[in-house]
Amino acid sequence: MTGAAPVVLDAMGGDHGPAEVVAGAVLACREHGVPVVLVGPAPRLAEELRRHGAADEVAVAHAEDAVPMTERGAGATALAASSLAIGCDLVGRGEGGALVSAGSTGAVVACAVRGIGRATGVLRPALAVALPSLPGGASVLVDAGAITDPRPAMLAQFALLGVGYARAVLGVADPVVGLLSIAAEPGKGNRLARQAEELLSELPVRFHGPVEGHDVLAGTVDVIVTDGFTGNVVLKNVEGCVRTALTMVADAGIAPPDRLAEVARRYDPQTHGGAVLLGLRGTVVVAHGSSRAATIARACVVAHTLAGRDPAAGIAASTVTASAVTAAG
Repeated sequence: MTGAAPVVLDAMGGDHGPAEVVAGAVLACREHGVPVVLVGPAPRLAEELRRHGAADEVAVAHAEDAVPMTERGAGATALAASSLAIGCDLVGRGEGGALVSAGSTGAVVACAVRGIGRATGVLRPALAVALPSLPGGASVLVDAGAITDPRPAMLAQFALLGVGYARAVLGVADPVVGLLSIAAEPGKGNRLARQAEELLSELPVRFHGPVEGHDVLAGTVDVIVTDGFTGNVVLKNVEGCVRTALTMVADAGIAPPDRLAEVARRYDPQTHGGAVLLGLRGTVVVAHGSSRAATIARACVVAHTLAGRDPAAGIAASTVTASAVTAAG
């Protein structure tokens, strides 16, 4: 990994920054060889790095301000001197290979759009999460929380972005797309779902049609498309249901503890590092707000790997057809 562009890490994002974020940066550097640039108040970050004996191992870019975790959107862009805004600018200028932040999702989206920019033809970026599926692979859930009130054309683009991600990152040659709805029969659901279904059926993708909630982890499709509000509810519901089911099985003593621990690890959001924000000119990984050092380190590894693979090339190829749905939105 020597010589690669560093991962830019928002040191002030998350519930436990900067202490846990700095610790995660040190882990990413020492254990995984990922070059990291921490963005935040230089004196404070220097002190944290000295605690780890890593003052000469991790670079620091100074930022005076921090975006509050309570900031949900465009207000974050007004803080031009924040760690998040400066981090996005570094990636936008090509001085960083990817951005990682555990800050507010809405704030990350707003600052990334301004500092890094949307890919050509993309209406809105979307968060993609790879959920483990029953057959042993994974399905991409998109959008998982970036855009809560999208137009139908945006959902159609989410499908294109999800297909590009599935190809570039999961290695699925010809991904199958499903639209999350209340029934598997065509033409059902709310107005957004019905209009998006019409657009999806006209796109050059393998559109399975509507899928239901029980299909999310079943591997029925490779890409599950929905709005960010519903997608985030689904994501949190999956996390909660898995925890509850595993606890009940453990209490009943009907499965080996090591097997239960492995299943829990597969579905633990801390294991995967974060969600990838698709549709930008650069790589952005949004880590969970409660992330600790190990999760931050994992997010840095994910971001560095994605930047190295240049998944944007595959995504950009998919969004070439985005103009076909833009007018309809």
